[in-house]
Amino acid sequence: MAEPGTPSIRMRALDAVTDGTLKELDLDKLLHVLLERFRDLLAVDTITVLLADRSGTQLVARATSGLEEEVFQGVRVPIGKGFAGRVAQHRRPLQIEHVDESTVVNPLLWEHGLQVLLGVPMIAEGELTGVLHVGSTTTRVFTDEEVDALQLAADRLAVAVYVDRTRAERSAAALLQESLLPGHLPAAEGWELAARYVPGAESGVGGDWYDVFDLPDGRMGVVIGDVVGNGLRAAVVMGRLRSALRAYALEYTDPAVVLSKLDRKASHFEHETMATVAYATIDVAAHRMSLALAGHLIPVLATPDTEPDFVRAEVGPPIGFDLGNTGRRSVEVDLPPGALVVLYTDGLVERRGQDLDVGLERLRGAVSCTDPESVCIQVMATMVGDQPATDDVALVAIRRTAIVA
Repeated sequence: MAEPGTPSIRMRALDAVTDGTLKELDLDKLLHVLLERFRDLLAVDTITVLLADRSGTQLVARATSGLEEEVFQGVRVPIGKGFAGRVAQHRRPLQIEHVDESTVVNPLLWEHGLQVLLGVPMIAEGELTGVLHVGSTTTRVFTDEEVDALQLAADRLAVAVYVDRTRAERSAAALLQESLLPGHLPAAEGWELAARYVPGAESGVGGDWYDVFDLPDGRMGVVIGDVVGNGLRAAVVMGRLRSALRAYALEYTDPAVVLSKLDRKASHFEHETMATVAYATIDVAAHRMSLALAGHLIPVLATPDTEPDFVRAEVGPPIGFDLGNTGRRSVEVDLPPGALVVLYTDGLVERRGQDLDVGLERLRGAVSCTDPESVCIQVMATMVGDQPATDDVALVAIRRTAIVA
């Protein structure tokens, strides 16, 4: 029992987690400081943070005081199994008074003579970030006040982990996106190209991408796509799809076949992933475009003799979930002198509360048979203007230069 005038464990825990100096610490230092404080506060022999991995199926030892081997050895605990795994699965505190292979997964815990364990979940924004647990080599029962104190520490650390991961993921996604977008567009005699990419103001960097590359036999490949979702995971999937499509493009000349191969790859290896892709090859000598669409919006075509309109093309199923390995079709499009093709992602034309057809008509009206850079400027001014797009925007314009007499 605490002496009269001594702050309660809960009050001391509150003081520990609300200390203003903690705001200046990076995640690793914060983990170290709070683990040391709560090890002393609860008079325990060990205290450990295990963080949920990216897959959400395992806990990985990240920081500890009193049982450093857990981190050194990269201890992993499947969520749902053992002591920490059950804390994570049920998202509530758990106390056990018998520590051996029948109750815990990690042998280090009983090998170091721990008799009791108390674990609490780390949850921020409804997301499980990990588990915080303490252990003692002497038999004891943790009081409700001690459980509440440990939960205060877990809540503080959960927020710090969530913020750190979010910031790191955004930075990594932005770097990955930047590294995968073409540094420059290929130059082909008689052809001009321009492009834009702008991350969504609400979603941040996601899975939109465009790609332009030279192919054998005097062809040029043009890709624009959109992986469902946003953040680092979408950007990583986008990078893998981009690389796979490039590889298939070298082996197969028909865009429909390339998209079928990409669908098979994504369906097998990228579980629960869906993407829309438009892939075209342009024969720069024959002035023809072969185009296939996997759930993607139809490109706009403008020529000197016709009003801008959408290419007459069949839209096949999106990429993923084995929706369309077979039966995809390509369409052949003649590109006369001065013809311009605009490919884009849905972030350019979709707006909350607005019918998609309205956005598509606005886009069609913004396209003209001028140089691609001017077209990109006009399209972005018309479709985005002075209001940030909520979703990623990718745009590619390709023009066959007019023959000058």
